[in-house]
Amino acid sequence: MSIGEPEKITQAKVVAFFKDRDILDYTYLGNLEDKANTNIKEDLLRAYLQSCGYSQVLIDGAVAQLVKAAGDMTRGIYDANKTVYSLMKYGAKVKPAPLASEETVFFYDAEHPTNNHFAIAEEVTVIMTQEKRPDIVIYLNGIAVAVIELKKSSVSVSTGIRQNLTNQKNMFIQPFFSTMQFCMAGNETEGLRYGTLLTKEKFYMEWKSDGFKDHEDERSDTDVRIENDCERIEGKLFKQLYAMFDKERFIDLIENFVVFDKGIKKVCRYNQYYGIKRAQMRVAKDKGGIIWHTQGSGKTITMVWLSKWLLAHGFGENCRVLIVTDRDELDEQIEKTFKGVNEDKIARTTSGQDLINRLNKYDDCLMCSLIHKFGRRGGEATEADYDKFIEEIMKSLPDGFEAKGKLYVFVDECHRTQSGKLHGAMKAIMPNATFIGFTGTPLLKKDKKTSIEVFGPYIHAYKYDEAVRDGVVLDLRYEYRDIPQDLSSPDKVDLWFETKTRGLSPRAKAKLKEKWATMQKVYSSRSRLEKVAWDIIEDFDLKPRLMDGNGNAILVADEIYTACKYYEIFQSRGFKKCAIISSFTPNAGDLRTDTVSDEDDTETFEKYETYLKMLGLDPENLPEKLSIRKKVEEFETEAKRKFVEEPANMKLLIVVDKLLTGFDAPPCTYLYIDKSMQDHALFQAICRVNRLDNDSDNKDFGYIVDYKQLFGDLKHAMDVYTSGAFSGYDEEDVAGLIKDRSKEAISFFQDTFEELEELCEGVDEPKGDIEYLHYFCGESITDEETQEIYARLREKLYKLVSRVVRAFAEAKPYLVDVCTGAEISAYEEKVRFYIELKQAIGNDSGDFLDYKAYEPDMRKLIDNYLVASEAVKIGEFDDLTLLDFVQNKGKVLEDEEKSETAKAGAAEAIENNIRRKIVEKVTVNPKYYDKMSTILDKLIEMRKQGVDEYAALLALYIKLAKNVDHPEENEEYPESIRSSRALQAIYDNVGEDEELAIKIHKAVLKSKIAGFRGDEIKERKIKRELFRVLNDQAEVDRIFKIIEKQEEY
Repeated sequence: MSIGEPEKITQAKVVAFFKDRDILDYTYLGNLEDKANTNIKEDLLRAYLQSCGYSQVLIDGAVAQLVKAAGDMTRGIYDANKTVYSLMKYGAKVKPAPLASEETVFFYDAEHPTNNHFAIAEEVTVIMTQEKRPDIVIYLNGIAVAVIELKKSSVSVSTGIRQNLTNQKNMFIQPFFSTMQFCMAGNETEGLRYGTLLTKEKFYMEWKSDGFKDHEDERSDTDVRIENDCERIEGKLFKQLYAMFDKERFIDLIENFVVFDKGIKKVCRYNQYYGIKRAQMRVAKDKGGIIWHTQGSGKTITMVWLSKWLLAHGFGENCRVLIVTDRDELDEQIEKTFKGVNEDKIARTTSGQDLINRLNKYDDCLMCSLIHKFGRRGGEATEADYDKFIEEIMKSLPDGFEAKGKLYVFVDECHRTQSGKLHGAMKAIMPNATFIGFTGTPLLKKDKKTSIEVFGPYIHAYKYDEAVRDGVVLDLRYEYRDIPQDLSSPDKVDLWFETKTRGLSPRAKAKLKEKWATMQKVYSSRSRLEKVAWDIIEDFDLKPRLMDGNGNAILVADEIYTACKYYEIFQSRGFKKCAIISSFTPNAGDLRTDTVSDEDDTETFEKYETYLKMLGLDPENLPEKLSIRKKVEEFETEAKRKFVEEPANMKLLIVVDKLLTGFDAPPCTYLYIDKSMQDHALFQAICRVNRLDNDSDNKDFGYIVDYKQLFGDLKHAMDVYTSGAFSGYDEEDVAGLIKDRSKEAISFFQDTFEELEELCEGVDEPKGDIEYLHYFCGESITDEETQEIYARLREKLYKLVSRVVRAFAEAKPYLVDVCTGAEISAYEEKVRFYIELKQAIGNDSGDFLDYKAYEPDMRKLIDNYLVASEAVKIGEFDDLTLLDFVQNKGKVLEDEEKSETAKAGAAEAIENNIRRKIVEKVTVNPKYYDKMSTILDKLIEMRKQGVDEYAALLALYIKLAKNVDHPEENEEYPESIRSSRALQAIYDNVGEDEELAIKIHKAVLKSKIAGFRGDEIKERKIKRELFRVLNDQAEVDRIFKIIEKQEEY
């Protein structure tokens, strides 16, 4: 493999690999560059269906259904793709004759994968809103199911991913993707990355071989064969292509590992695939076991895929699945996820009695049962809750009870000690059931033997360090912060006790003193809590993500009373956007026995009053008890919603035990721990902050701030994971979980800084403004492909600068220990230079979306870490018009003292911005903006040849900018045309025929109905009216494309 090989060579290799009869053996459909293609090749599909023995009537009906579904964009690409997938998976219902019963026509053979027709085509030209040409398209029985964008080794796979995402936009070839199951990009150095419809770049995945090496006899024959074959194949890209496009596995991936989850289409990660395949092998032997997939790696979706497979293919008659969990949040999450994938028939049991009734009938094949928290809201179920749940089940058993059907029982969070007791009870009422335990945390050493005895050995494991390596979850950064606290006047404390406890027996005095002198109460002193609260507020003022509203935090308090005190402190400090989430419900009845004096409030009173204040309830006018409980639940639901969806409006949640498990909040970046925790509770808590954030690219890590020194001596804890807070785990089970923040911060900054330096290494000497401008923007580039290359280069610059500023802000406090003052100053200068470079390049290239003098998260960072200077209001260039920009830059052209280089740079910046605006608007009025582009090309040529002085050029630039931005003011248009931009667009595109343009304009106004775009019936009405004017269907279609781009219509 040669790094310098062109993309075409890589593409040729890939095509040959697919065609090779001894490897993948796909049919080659050729280079389809010279013809317009669709995503369903009807000739191939009909030939396949004929080979299956379907009649012509059935074939016609089925193909018509599929083609219609693939072309129906009225509800958007997601719904179109979902409908197509449903037809592919479950078949099309067709009547062979008007009075006959429906028959099902299947578009592929899932049971016998090699009976299908697999084909590959290259350079597939697709002409829709615009013309695009995907590198590789894979067809299954004539249906396009995968697209692959290939890059040469020196071009990042990310470029191919973005190309895929661009093609899926409405303005390009979006409808082509209505049949697509996989979207991929690859090169020979990085290998293959895969996603599906509309998968965001950061969620593209890499296929790997199975890292779980136990129970090798439980691997499927297909998986063993593929792994052996891959060992003989050279090159990462080709190994991964084989691993995914092997005919048996590819059909399996499409049939059993695609899900439409609440508006997002998902395909499986490799760990989910292998976990489920091994589970299938285990249950075939009528045995259960444990699936340990670390927090955040898609455990609930794994449950969905496995349950769907078992219900369709399980071993035995009347297969049924029961999912048991002890958390309200997870019970709701499981129900929502199943309903999100069209499993509307999931039954949530309401009690032990309800569960028994449902098990005793065949009605429900998919059930979810919650271990109720008796007498409490939320939190983790206790042993007493399990005992009561088991007791309730046993009491509900009717005479002769027998659970119906073949039952598969999934027990969530099976690491809990109570699971063994529950398993025993469940086994008693369902003796023939197969039990599968799921956990996101390692099993404790003391519980491992018991859990394995109860459920059976591990089916599959995917550990934390593997998930971090794969980018499934973020790495964690740990920091211990000490809040020093001394007892300032012990003699006064003693005096207080002596005075207040007169009359008590010596034993009672000792007990009272012991209670109030515990570390827990000392640590809950008001002054200490104020220091912790102030420390957190400072982080919100200074730390990336927290200060710009993109991220938020959870504070874990040791008890509800402490949480209430924290809430009051934050409120009094003006930090209003916070809330308590706990199992507490204010109840006036609890206060009856808690009054000690008229002046003093007990903890119960303080909790009660704080909660009422937080809920906005008047103590003098309270609703009834049930209404208060409902009010608390509504408040918590809204607080959690804001925390996930609007992090800037719910910055901090204060919790005690709730939300530390089963709460997925990607914006959560910091976890502040002020509670003694260990093992499972701690593991699950810290995994609240390592989720990838869908809506932000600037979450690099999850941060743990520890006020309790949970990890003891950090130096030893970092080296030996079996000490301190994780002493209950086997060392290999928690490898790589937390890292010393200072060491990692410095390393991350230096790595990012080096990457940015390398990016700029290719700038020509003397590395002045014009050299940087040419390096990142080119010199008056006109062709689209070259523009795209420069745009990707600039995008990398913008991201790296943002990342290096965040990294420097975090690393600077620690750099003082490893760098000299001069070295730190040099870093500061260079970081400041890169911020200014990003600003200048963003401005001169016209990338207004990336162009802000300093992004919001940088403003405070610069003030605090880089330079102290007088505050200056920074304007956002999104507010500037194109004309404003040209006139601002024009000042450089008119300044006689400016060098020729500076003037050339300013002129190029103006040209780049005008070009960007023309490209943006060209689809609205192709003829007009082609003309504007020609004028710009002439101006560029004039500048290069020195025909005019820069000052004279400026007047021409200004005139062109006006015409580009405000075509309605262009005096070259006839008076009757100038009143409407839409009319101008029609006029320009019908050969400047004034009378015809006005007729077309009137025809559209007469026939258009609101929301016509994408609605075939409404579009047809406009086209009929246009045909009356144009009398030419091809011309109607051409003009309609321009009409639908006009905002006026």
